[in-house]
Amino acid sequence: MTAEPGTHTGREDAGSSFAPLPDRPTPELVLCAVDDLLARAWATVADTVDGRVFVHRGSVLDVVAQAVVSPANSYGWMRGGIDAVYARAYPGVEQNVRSAVLAFHGGELPIGEAVIVPTGEAEPAWLISAPTMREPGESLPRETVHPYLAARAVFRQWRDGSLDQGRVRDLVHTIAMPGLGTGVGGVAPASCARQVAAAWNEVFTHVRPRNGE
Repeated sequence: MTAEPGTHTGREDAGSSFAPLPDRPTPELVLCAVDDLLARAWATVADTVDGRVFVHRGSVLDVVAQAVVSPANSYGWMRGGIDAVYARAYPGVEQNVRSAVLAFHGGELPIGEAVIVPTGEAEPAWLISAPTMREPGESLPRETVHPYLAARAVFRQWRDGSLDQGRVRDLVHTIAMPGLGTGVGGVAPASCARQVAAAWNEVFTHVRPRNGE
């Protein structure tokens, strides 16, 4: 298998034949939740980080975004949870992910890394696959830091990544992100939210002061 045209995971600059979106220090991040517990946890991220971070109570597929996040497994299989939803919505995206994982990572994408591939749709045009577990259906330990590693990989991909069409940050204005490991992985929503906030702050280095500080 080979990666689909437009798929890339490198971080070198590339010229773009498309009109870029305005250059911004951070993407717009829409944190999506289909249940109240995760929605409340996501709200703490929007309240405590510096940047354009919002909460959407509903499906990630309802968000107008240029990229969606797949909290995948290391092999690129998309057979359960939100990944299965993506595979149904974007026929061919699973093959694109698996091809990219093989082409750029020898068949296994390490946790802490991400690939960005075409969805085959006009919008969202891209899917960022960032594994939260090595094996499909794996239950994660309570002390796991995999949501942090996956979120950091997503944010680094936006900040530093490039595609044949240009820099990821020029092509992607809005990223829609579901819970990372909060489904089959069993990660507590509050833990996931803290880890996503920590990853955002590490990559983008801006922290909004809390009230009274």
